[in-house]
Amino acid sequence: MYFSNFCPLIYKLTFDTFDTFDALDTFLNMATIDDFQKLAIKIGTIRSAEKVAGSSKLLKLDIDLGHEKRQILAGIGEKYDPKDLKGKQIPILANLDPRMMMGLESNGMILAVDVNGEPVLLHPDEKIANGTQVR
Repeated sequence: MYFSNFCPLIYKLTFDTFDTFDALDTFLNMATIDDFQKLAIKIGTIRSAEKVAGSSKLLKLDIDLGHEKRQILAGIGEKYDPKDLKGKQIPILANLDPRMMMGLESNGMILAVDVNGEPVLLHPDEKIANGTQVR
């Protein structure tokens, strides 16, 4: 027997409302505005970038957040050349617990889009003061 024979309402909600499993997953994992307000997303400028020894993906980024400088490790090394990143502004998740990777501490996370498994960096469309909160 099909699932729909047992639960017609759930089947209708699931398969008539959501055209993909990604849409259903998004619905089931909805965040509240309170969840979003907990995030400190700020604009920072990449001061320098370099490859992390022993990793093809990780880059060590030195980020200027206005009131402070941060070291953030990002898995964008297969797509981006470190020398091309200097001076780029990017959004940073600034209130994330530090994490050790490859023996280095990462103090935040850059925000990027995943396009077919590859990262695409996000940038403001005009120069923004470092440390500006994203809302």
